[in-house]
This record gives sequence, C-alpha cells and structure tokens, in this order.
Amino acid sequence: MAFTYRRTIRFADTDAAGVVFFPNYFAICHEAYEESLAAAGIELVFFGEHAVVVPRDRRARRISASAHLGDKISVTLTPTLLGPDTYAQLRIDRLGPPQKLAARLRTEHVWNSSRSRERQLSPGHLRPGFNAQSA
Repeated sequence: MAFTYRRTIRFADTDAAGVVFFPNYFAICHEAYEESLAAAGIELVFFGEHAVVVPRDRRARRISASAHLGDKISVTLTPTLLGPDTYAQLRIDRLGPPQKLAARLRTEHVWNSSRSRERQLSPGHLRPGFNAQSA
C-alpha cells in the first residue's frame, strides 16, 4: 500500500543556487519513511525485548527534474518486498501545475533485532502492504 507525504522544499534542503542538494533527497525521503511508519502504527522503538531496528542498507537515486526552494513536493513510498527482510521504493514529484517527476529513489531497509542485531523477517502484519518485486 502506497503512502504519500507532502512538504515544501526549504532553504536548508538546497544549495547556493536554490536547487535541492542531492543527498538531501534521502533526508526528505527518510522524513516520509518515518511518517509512513507512524501512520501504520509502528512505533520507532530501539530498546526492549521486541524492538526492531530498521537501518538503511543500500540506496540509489535518479534525479529527473531538480526541485527548487519553495517547490511543493509529494513523496510516494510504495513498499516493495525485495526479500524476506528488506524493502524499498520511493518517488518524489514536484506538484504543479504541471506535476512532474523530480526523482526516483530506492532505499533498502533491513529489519534487525535490537537485541542480537541480526536480520529478521519483516513483521507479518506489514507484509500484506508490500508489493512483490518483479524479478
């Protein structure tokens, strides 16, 4: 199930030319990721017996049309199960008119036990929301 997060590009997101500094696309997407977890009722707990840590494992990006200071954007997260313990998929659109793709990002998040720091299967109650990756 996709989740959409909307925000405005802020001064701190940009370089001296007012264009989003490319690493900040990941920071913006991480904001959206945290909001999606909260919306799904998943508490970000890092300590305790049943806590799960979900670090980013890998990431990649493709900028299509840079976003600029003041642009309104939407970040769409489409959970895509890449394996039994990893998932990802993000898209940033500049809102219009006209709406235009700004970037596609792929971040891989790995479910880990906070206790052992070992990989574990993603929680079962989340799996129905995942799209299967086409091989």
